[in-house]
Amino acid sequence: MRTNTADRLREELEQDIITGALKPGDRLDEVQLAARFALSRTPVREALQRLSMSGLVDIKPRRGAFVREFSLSELIEMFDVMAELEGMCARLAARRISLEQSASLRRKLQVCHTAAANGDTDAYYHANADFHLQIYEASQNSFLEEQARNLHTRLAPYRRLQLRVVHRMLQSLNEHQAVAEAILTSDANKAEALIKSHVGVQGDKFSDLAAQFAVK
Repeated sequence: MRTNTADRLREELEQDIITGALKPGDRLDEVQLAARFALSRTPVREALQRLSMSGLVDIKPRRGAFVREFSLSELIEMFDVMAELEGMCARLAARRISLEQSASLRRKLQVCHTAAANGDTDAYYHANADFHLQIYEASQNSFLEEQARNLHTRLAPYRRLQLRVVHRMLQSLNEHQAVAEAILTSDANKAEALIKSHVGVQGDKFSDLAAQFAVK
């Protein structure tokens, strides 16, 4: 229960940060946050630690937690690496995915369809994450899965905000459909190319990222 509370608080603070309600350099005081959300300091501390892991917050010894000041170039570099990691995952998944994992991937894709049909960006954000995590697992490479999960966690807030770009959710769904079809038909090269394009931020996606994220 405490972990769930910390996760919910992390999501709320995450949204405040990426939408600009909390700005780079702002101090995140544990006592004030505990009072604001009517929580003990333990889940607040856990939420701040998780935000630190995602790169949104800097925790400085004896000074406290601060919203991190980040740059667009850092985000682009992380997305470049994420695209390569996901490409590897999709390529291996197309070769190695089990029958059980295939069924799970179809189910997770259907959840994406439902969220998109309802116009629910929050639900789609979570369904999108589950879809990608299933591909990591289907790679059957535990080290690669761990690395992809770690970077996915760090980039999750920025992927979430991208869904606010007009038509992006439907575009993302169509890309998911194509990636899933390539994996399920064992087309490794196609699966790799499609997911790298899906995750990467070249061309129009670069412009969208620059416009959506308040970075220096």
